[in-house]
Amino acid sequence: MSERQEVGTSGRGVRTREAAQQVALRLFTEQGYEATSLRQIADELGINKASLYYYFDGKEAIVQSLLDKRGNEAEELVAWVSEQPVSPELLADAVFRWVDSFTVEKLQGIRFLAANPLLLAGLTGGDEEPRVSVGLSQLAEDLSELLPERTPETVVILRMALLSINAAVQAAATTNTPDDAVIAAARRAARVMTSELLSGR
Repeated sequence: MSERQEVGTSGRGVRTREAAQQVALRLFTEQGYEATSLRQIADELGINKASLYYYFDGKEAIVQSLLDKRGNEAEELVAWVSEQPVSPELLADAVFRWVDSFTVEKLQGIRFLAANPLLLAGLTGGDEEPRVSVGLSQLAEDLSELLPERTPETVVILRMALLSINAAVQAAATTNTPDDAVIAAARRAARVMTSELLSGR
């Protein structure tokens, strides 16, 4: 194992890596991707630039790691659903697991990627969907089989519930709504939609 791998997989290394992701995302969001340097990120972390290279070899690598992290979460939820007994309650459990994973960091990530579509296209090869999008599409497809009444309308509502954080970010874009309120609104909306789907209304 290389020195970079050893540092990255130790307990302290994992914490430093996660802190670097959070600091970088905050700086990218506050001052822009191009205006943020690796040195600034390192300074905020209290480490030198060379040490930051143990974890990430550039800014793109940091953004890619954030995409991979959310992609992993979506794929893990798809796998979890496949291992559960089939029931209507599974649909709600899966939706709530996803929406309850919304955090301020993930909200910032959505804002950042929405503001930097060319960067996202470059990281995904232009024609490819991010892994999180692929995972969520698969999750929606799997969960749609559990709908009491599967119609084009209910399938769309299910997808809206899963993507409620994206809608909440858009809706709050021109307001001064605190991030925690945006997240709470997204979770509440997802629960309302899911409840209606299961009640057949």
